[in-house]
Amino acid sequence: MALTSWKAFDFFEVSQVTLPKDTSSSIFDNDVTSLITGASSLFLGSSNGTVSIVSAAFKVIRTFKAYDVGVSVTHLKQIPETSLLVSVGEDLSSEPVLKVWALDKNEKKSSDPKCLCIISVQNGRRQFPVSAFVVLDDLSQVAVGFANGAVTVIRGDLIHDRGTKQRTVFESEEPITGLEVREAASTTLYIATTGRISTLVISGKGQGQPVRTLDKQGCGVGCLTIDTDTKDVLVARDDAIYTYGPNGRGRSFAFDGPKKLITTFGDYVALLCPPRVAQVSKSKQFRRLGGDEIDDMFASTSFSLLDLDLRFIAYTNALPSQVKYVFQEWGNLFLVTDEGKLYRYQEKTLQQKLDILYQRNLYIMAINLAQKSGVDKPQQNMIFRKYGDYLYQRGDFDTAMQQYLRAIDNTEPSQVIRKFLDTQRIHNLIEYLEELHDHDKATADHTTLLLNCYAKLKDTEKLDAFIKAPGELKFDLETAISMCRQGGYFEQAAYLATKHGENDLVVDILIEDSKKYAEALEYIWRLDPAVAYSNLMKYARTLLYHCPEQTTDLFISYYTGNYRPKPVTAPTSAPTPVATTSTGAFSNLTALLPLPYMSRSAVDTPGASAEQKATVADATLTADQENGPALDYDIPKPRTAFSSFVSHPNQFVFFLEALMKNLEIQDPDRVDIYTTLFELYLEMSQQPNISSSEKDSWREKARSLLIQTDQKDEDGSLPISASNVLLISALSNYRDGTTLIRERAGLYADIFRSYTAAKDTAGAIDAVRKYGKQSPSLYVDALAYISSSPETLKEAGGEKTLLEILRKIEDQNLMAPLQVVKTLSLSNVVTMGMIRSYLSEALRRERGEIEGNKRLIDSYRTETAQKKEEIKELGTKPVVFQSRRCSSCGGGLELPVVHFLCKHSFHQRCLNANLQDGGDVKDDCPICKPGNDTIRAIRQAQVDSVDAHEIFKGAVDRASGDRFGAISEFFGRGVMNVPPSGSD
Repeated sequence: MALTSWKAFDFFEVSQVTLPKDTSSSIFDNDVTSLITGASSLFLGSSNGTVSIVSAAFKVIRTFKAYDVGVSVTHLKQIPETSLLVSVGEDLSSEPVLKVWALDKNEKKSSDPKCLCIISVQNGRRQFPVSAFVVLDDLSQVAVGFANGAVTVIRGDLIHDRGTKQRTVFESEEPITGLEVREAASTTLYIATTGRISTLVISGKGQGQPVRTLDKQGCGVGCLTIDTDTKDVLVARDDAIYTYGPNGRGRSFAFDGPKKLITTFGDYVALLCPPRVAQVSKSKQFRRLGGDEIDDMFASTSFSLLDLDLRFIAYTNALPSQVKYVFQEWGNLFLVTDEGKLYRYQEKTLQQKLDILYQRNLYIMAINLAQKSGVDKPQQNMIFRKYGDYLYQRGDFDTAMQQYLRAIDNTEPSQVIRKFLDTQRIHNLIEYLEELHDHDKATADHTTLLLNCYAKLKDTEKLDAFIKAPGELKFDLETAISMCRQGGYFEQAAYLATKHGENDLVVDILIEDSKKYAEALEYIWRLDPAVAYSNLMKYARTLLYHCPEQTTDLFISYYTGNYRPKPVTAPTSAPTPVATTSTGAFSNLTALLPLPYMSRSAVDTPGASAEQKATVADATLTADQENGPALDYDIPKPRTAFSSFVSHPNQFVFFLEALMKNLEIQDPDRVDIYTTLFELYLEMSQQPNISSSEKDSWREKARSLLIQTDQKDEDGSLPISASNVLLISALSNYRDGTTLIRERAGLYADIFRSYTAAKDTAGAIDAVRKYGKQSPSLYVDALAYISSSPETLKEAGGEKTLLEILRKIEDQNLMAPLQVVKTLSLSNVVTMGMIRSYLSEALRRERGEIEGNKRLIDSYRTETAQKKEEIKELGTKPVVFQSRRCSSCGGGLELPVVHFLCKHSFHQRCLNANLQDGGDVKDDCPICKPGNDTIRAIRQAQVDSVDAHEIFKGAVDRASGDRFGAISEFFGRGVMNVPPSGSD
């Protein structure tokens, strides 16, 4: 890639260095013939043979005479991490002289540094200037190149000036333009002439081999340098910049134009290009553009800093004058011009460079720069996130998501998820959510969102793999099941519900979604009694409609106490997932789902399905198990099942007849059974479209039931009460003698109903006023009756009678105001204005109760605060005992005396006497102990009642009118608070 296509930046800040006034005219004047840096100093060689050492403030701190007058110091080298300085002086009248100086040592007769070694560099007695010079870091060898094309290598102990040898290792017709050394297993000398690039092994493996030519093109003086990181040499030619390794030429970078100098600075390559006036002036095109103006434009020297790895120009500028020296020290790069001006190039911080790249939207280059600079992962992720935001704004969502994925460890997921909630970008959202799970950064909400995405795309394969993955649950179960059901994935929903013990949801899915009623009934019959009962009652009407016989059998089994979960045959292998749609589920859910009474191998994690092998013992249950004793469970009252059989009279009769044969049913329940069955017989006899024989058969059953009732009446039990018989008979047009029997039996409600059935409103109201005291429930019945129609309300006396009944209901607390409103709302007869006074009074009374409760609460709080304060004072403040008499014998107190915090005091002998009498007052006051023991006993009883669940349940069941009050009472006793372990 040509450098002209590289992007250029201002990654450096350039400033001119102000030199000290007392030295500005002499530091970089024309007498300076060489310059080198090292040891935090600047070394300047002059044409008069002196060497000056300059500090970071550019002040000359030391100058010494290195050579005689007339000998120029043309080359200098400071050995790294030492105080040694190597110099070369020449005057062209004799051979060049190489000297080694110890800067930390001085000569005895002067303050000059001590010269450790002096060597005349041999060039076959040919007087040519030294054009190149390189020294190994251990000072074991020095290579000197001459303008006549010869290279001399000096070996030996240069520090102690002994055993040094010289040998000309290379000769050429072209002058030497550069020397560099690559130190590795063997030391390789790179030799550059104007016509070629060569290498020579000067030590180590391969030493003695002839010179190897790497390229038949050379370079100019100063256009050869070495990359300290890669150990490759860089060669600058007019057409390009080339790299060379031990095996030949490497990559190159096209850049047309003359080059004067190339060097490295950190990760950058510094390139100095001389003015191009001569070349431009020859161009006809530029000559037409303006002649002298173009010459002035290109008369400046170009200086650039390049990053060859990332391929960009870190900085470039034009200098109005020629550059004489380029050096680096103190972390900066410096340029010295022919005019003696000094410019400092200071690299900007990484953050500043990144900000420049952000401004130009060059995020890829910013990422590469950050990685090359070795920044930590969080900062790299920040760049990825910025790049993703930029791509997202441009509409490149796929690439943006790739950047967000790379920055997932340090990015708030919600920031990304909000960007991809659009349906068109759901694939990107799925990709991000999956990556969150792979990095263990997903929350339950993220997993739920992922499941919704799968369902929206109908990706059954991924959905199955995700929900059936082994391990703990990582998402909201209820939401996941709901999502699967909404998307038509009934098998997955049922699998989740079964795996996590949500049997109610399994039944709901089978009935509401899959419409598999028989399978749902079978599933219910395999559950624990409590769970089976709740599901049976929830879907009783639906199941009776679709599976009447089987459902009735289940009712009979459960209500007679003979219920036992049915056994199932475990599947021999796990089912293959079947994709479902919103209109159809799988063929047999119950065969796919592990159930509570199946083999444990069938309810393991999904991943273990391939290893599940059902045994004969696990697959089937023996006949003994099937006919074994029923489970112990609370048998519900038969009345709770009655409403389920509405619209199913035949099954209802079969159910009641089965219960009637059960001798273990209690008398109250038996009354319900007989009464309902008697009524049902009469109702069946009145059905239309039945034959006379069928009608007679039903009536005969009713008559037989009454005969059984009469026989049991002689024993003192009443399976059917007289009131129910009379009422049912009246509804079935059996009116003879009903009135007298009702009165004698106290059946006032039946009397009221007889009036209402005859539409005798006045008689009904009179009956309520007459029998209301004996049967307050008549007021409730009367309220429902007079509000049934406008005519009835008018006949009853209108609003006056309505308010009278409401006052009776309120006085006897027969109904709550909400129940009254609900009852009246069943018809449009009574308006809100009619009962406004009643509601106002009810609200006033309830507010009074609330205020009374608040006052009671405040008094309890005040008393509690007082007790806490007393306890606090007992624990933090001293107690003064002023009693002078023993609380036991009444005598004056004499030592030894025992004081208690209750302010009672005793003789020690009195306490001992109490102990001898069998008392236990070792820690308690004898007087206060009975009361304390009572309190402890009460508290212990409360603690013991924590586990007495049946007491609590019975209290709640008995308080059918105010169950919340019963629960509140138990809270007030403290039985809901589990004491900490080890506490009293």
